[in-house]
Amino acid sequence: MTVFSRIGAVAYRRRYSVVAVWCLCLLVSAPFIPRLPGQLAVGGFSNPNIEAARARQALETGIPGYSSSVLVVIFQSDELVASDPEFSRRADATLAGLLTLPEVREIARFQDNTRQISDDGHIAYSLVRLSLAPEQSQRLMPAIRERLTDAGLKTTLAGAPAFYEDVERISEQDLRRAEAIAIPIALVALVLVFGTVVGALVPLIVGGMSVAVVLGLVYLVAGQVDMSIFVLNLATMLGLGLAIDYSLFMTSRFREELRQRGVEDAVVRTTATAGRAVFFSGLTVVIGLAGLTLFDFMFLRSVGIAGALVVIVAIVGALTLLPAVLGIVGTRIERGRIIRRDSGAGGTFWVRLSTGVMRHPWFVLLPVTAFLLLLGAPFLNVNLSSPDATILPQRVDSRQGFETLRREFGDGEISPIVIALRSNSNATSRENLAALWDFTRALAADERVMRIDSLVTIDPRFSLAQYQLVYDRPQEIVDPFFRRAYREFAGPHTTMVLVFPRGLSGSDETKALLADIRAHPPAGDYTMLVDGGTAEIVDVVNEMYAEFPRVALVIVATTYLVLLFLFRSLLLPFKAIVMNALSIVASYGALVFIFQEGHFSSVLGFQPLGFVEASLPILMFCILFGLSMDYEVFLLSRVRESWLETRDNTTSVALGLQRSGRIITGAALIVVVVTASFVSAEIVLVKALGLGIAIAVLLDATVVRALLAPATMRLLGAANWWLPASLARRLPESELDH
Repeated sequence: MTVFSRIGAVAYRRRYSVVAVWCLCLLVSAPFIPRLPGQLAVGGFSNPNIEAARARQALETGIPGYSSSVLVVIFQSDELVASDPEFSRRADATLAGLLTLPEVREIARFQDNTRQISDDGHIAYSLVRLSLAPEQSQRLMPAIRERLTDAGLKTTLAGAPAFYEDVERISEQDLRRAEAIAIPIALVALVLVFGTVVGALVPLIVGGMSVAVVLGLVYLVAGQVDMSIFVLNLATMLGLGLAIDYSLFMTSRFREELRQRGVEDAVVRTTATAGRAVFFSGLTVVIGLAGLTLFDFMFLRSVGIAGALVVIVAIVGALTLLPAVLGIVGTRIERGRIIRRDSGAGGTFWVRLSTGVMRHPWFVLLPVTAFLLLLGAPFLNVNLSSPDATILPQRVDSRQGFETLRREFGDGEISPIVIALRSNSNATSRENLAALWDFTRALAADERVMRIDSLVTIDPRFSLAQYQLVYDRPQEIVDPFFRRAYREFAGPHTTMVLVFPRGLSGSDETKALLADIRAHPPAGDYTMLVDGGTAEIVDVVNEMYAEFPRVALVIVATTYLVLLFLFRSLLLPFKAIVMNALSIVASYGALVFIFQEGHFSSVLGFQPLGFVEASLPILMFCILFGLSMDYEVFLLSRVRESWLETRDNTTSVALGLQRSGRIITGAALIVVVVTASFVSAEIVLVKALGLGIAIAVLLDATVVRALLAPATMRLLGAANWWLPASLARRLPESELDH
């Protein structure tokens, strides 16, 4: 008896105990689930080692008046202008309560800086600088909103604290909406696959219990490790899809076995065959998701941890809970039949399809491959960027505030290039000020620069000598304007320069300006680090994609070894990896075509981004590499069973598709339904991930597995199962060979 047979036998004999243990796990997890969002963190798209983050840290520690966590409070009035005393009085009254919060470091009022007033005067903004990190600042938002007074001006909140608050709130709403869509449709799909109500309910119940237990585990992990708020959506998306998928494969095999043997033998045989396939296919998914933990980005790392937990629980549920439930249900699995189906009808279609493909393999292989590559072609023009408020729906406060600032003050105004200059000596010594003077004058002469803010650009009438005189003894500065400027722009060993570009943040023009700034630091003993929206985008993309090839290589190599052991073939794992890559490339092209270029944006309910969020291709690769391999493992497991029976390549491929084609299609349909339900999400990042996975899985389970798989296996012939004798002797036999 094999390991998987023994697992099935124990699960059957102890079936009521196994179900009781799972119910206990469910009861223990239940109280943690509603508290999970409060344990999860927003942000995590940056890396503390990139230059932009180090610049931010240098400014936080080096300049007492600097804060990277800034809430922007925007005031608007149709009747009053910002220069009216009544407008100022109302704005001050609105903000007065915030000064009672210890986390509020200071408020930079628009009355003290005319650049914070729009050209027509009807819009102005003040900056509330907080002592919290940006990723923690949204926790303060309820207290801030409670203390804001309605003094008669339209008030909108923007900036990182408001953005992160909206991300957290809308993520929860998106999850509830997606669940409400996915679960009923998944039930209908399962009924269509099985034809019976009981058969459809078993995978859904097992899937639901698995997801609940996973969310409880994620809550416990989040207490020890920072976990992204987007884990909430991903855990449910993957958990429901995979748990139902695995249950579907095993339940289908159980019904097949039940026609030939008793309930106990059917459970044992199901676990020994379909259970083994579930284990190894799940292992390939775990490998892909575990690759995300190799990135030094909290968002990717937490998705990897949560995703691996999801798959492990789904596997354990399929190997323990499901056999126990099937043992209890027994022959009642056929009750509640709604659809009468000839058991051989579906299989006949797959035999005809595979036989037709294998008669003319080249006529299938070449056009299908060209079609998938054509779908992926838009990815050649991908523009990778970091998320901003445009990933949120237009109805929310922080998105509206962001759009108002960009419209009234310009993109460059709200997203400057931030330069941190550190000195071993006094940052405002005469020598350093001379170097700063030359540096800022050179930047101001660049036609790509709109303006410069720094210690030596406050008053255009001042000469270098006058600035040196003012800052010679900073603690003795009398003029309130210069005193405030020193507090905002300098510390003992650090000073800041703000460069306001004419181009959009993240545009090619602004990226080129950033590169030139980094290539030409100031003289003196300053050490330069550069932050800002464009710097963050460039550094994040460079860091992520410097690590990506190594991570991809680890995932591909590990998956190859697992499949080599499972199928005892040198070529089949390689073929599976190439076909996986084709479906992933096609989904990449869809990302660019839809979300960057904006096709179908009105149908899908979003505003075109003009970019693809930088982590999405990496996320999709790591998720899809294992998820697509799922179907390859299930298909090849049945093909290998037939090969061991017949030793005929063409017959074994046809039989393998006959036995698994309908179930693979049904399983893919479930994953497509679950992931596509997240297209209803209002956060564009979640919408893009859900749609991207749905497209890839749909292509993979239809075009790739139904057409490319039989075509390539026909062309390879007996070489499909070739393994050098020397390697065959060293490689332990997998349970497929028993």
